[in-house]
Amino acid sequence: MAVADRPGLRPSSDRVRETLFNWLMPALPGARVLDLFAGTGALGLEAVSRGAREAVLVERDPVLAAALRDSVQRLAAQDQVAVVQADSPAWLSQRQGESFDIAFVDPPFEASLWQPALAALLPQMADEGWIHVESPPERLPVLPVDWMLHREGRTREVRYALYRRNAAAPGGDGS
Repeated sequence: MAVADRPGLRPSSDRVRETLFNWLMPALPGARVLDLFAGTGALGLEAVSRGAREAVLVERDPVLAAALRDSVQRLAAQDQVAVVQADSPAWLSQRQGESFDIAFVDPPFEASLWQPALAALLPQMADEGWIHVESPPERLPVLPVDWMLHREGRTREVRYALYRRNAAAPGGDGS
């Protein structure tokens, strides 16, 4: 898939994606997935190709959102993948509906959107949901105590971490 040259676009590397999906394999079948700051949509589209029931790809950039719609149409995945052109934290704060089982949070690094995105995302997650976060190696986004670090890895350019909600932790009752 061709990758657009857009400011802040930094697709997850093949190595990071392969590791992430190996970690998530038991959780993917039938999952409802959210790909915030979707960019190329690689994470959300791969989740569907590996058994997720559906994915919502949220991308603010109109050129990237149009490219995502084209990719979804080319893959004949319109029944499983929705593309939303919107600012991710704003879209989450206005949204009501089903919760997500898995979310990918990989904003443009220079925008420092991890905390606003996570604050808006956490109430939208399933009781035993999973959140994948990519950040610069020196930057560690903070998640509440009911979200436990499951696994993490690093490259020279990125820290990638998978968190799981611990419903047994104080405040982890999904409310």
